[in-house]
Amino acid sequence: MNLSLRRSSVPRANSANSANMRQLKRDLTGFAFISPWLLGFAMLSLFPMIQSLWLSFTQYDLLTEPVWVGLRNFKEMMADPRLLKSLTVTLRYAVVAVPLRLTAALLIAMVLAQKIKGVGIYRVLLYIPSLVGSSVAVAIMWRQLFSLDGLLNRALSLIGITGVDWIGHPDYALKTLSGLAAWQFGSSMVIFLAGLKQVPGELYEASAVDGANRLQQFWRITLPMISPVIFFNLIMQTINAFQVFTQGFLITRGGPMDETRFYALYLYEKAFQSFQMGYASAMAWVLLVLIAVTTAILFKVTGRLVHYETDIKGR
Repeated sequence: MNLSLRRSSVPRANSANSANMRQLKRDLTGFAFISPWLLGFAMLSLFPMIQSLWLSFTQYDLLTEPVWVGLRNFKEMMADPRLLKSLTVTLRYAVVAVPLRLTAALLIAMVLAQKIKGVGIYRVLLYIPSLVGSSVAVAIMWRQLFSLDGLLNRALSLIGITGVDWIGHPDYALKTLSGLAAWQFGSSMVIFLAGLKQVPGELYEASAVDGANRLQQFWRITLPMISPVIFFNLIMQTINAFQVFTQGFLITRGGPMDETRFYALYLYEKAFQSFQMGYASAMAWVLLVLIAVTTAILFKVTGRLVHYETDIKGR
């Protein structure tokens, strides 16, 4: 009997080993397929991040060997008034530009979600600004539109209104760049449009029978149902706002009076104009921490307002 038990256990062990080998082969095949991405991530993202972290503790000018200085870069940052100014400007930009972009994107998405003749053409035309919105050409176009002798002021002069220097006046420069951000609503609009398509039409029909008007349907049905989409767009656009660079670099050059010198622009100037690469690396890591903290706060504050389908079913 013991002999028969040993014989029966051998096929089971062989079967288990064979299954393990097949699983290992599948795993290795999967890793082989994603190995180009893993290699690119390691060489183009992970290694530069580690190198940047090390450089943040050094004095490095791109021409000589880095010299270890410990926390000196971080201490100098706390006493740098221009850095604090750039951080304040970036926060002000994020507070204004992100709500403007999301509001515009949601309103346009709700219009395009309706059954309109030729709606596909409208979607493409409204999405185009986001495809080219961060390009050099669009930044130069925006500068030509809102400069002192730009197209906007010329149009205003035709109706007897004296224009202002929209990008050269400290009171208007940051607002003008925020307007550019609101104009680039295409990517958020597409995501909102996908979310609106997932809202069941039966909810609107039932609410209409109960006497709800369009505004009540928007507050009681649309917003709760697409709250995960709103939250996702809020997180992504906030992260993008903290990293804004092109507009300040090409349109206003950080002026006037540092009113559009964003954090990323000041980082660039420290790295490639002042050749303080160690200091710039420290700035980059501080920016990473700020983005992480801001994202965590948004998850804590607004996460409770997000309603997921699984939560509704669970109730």
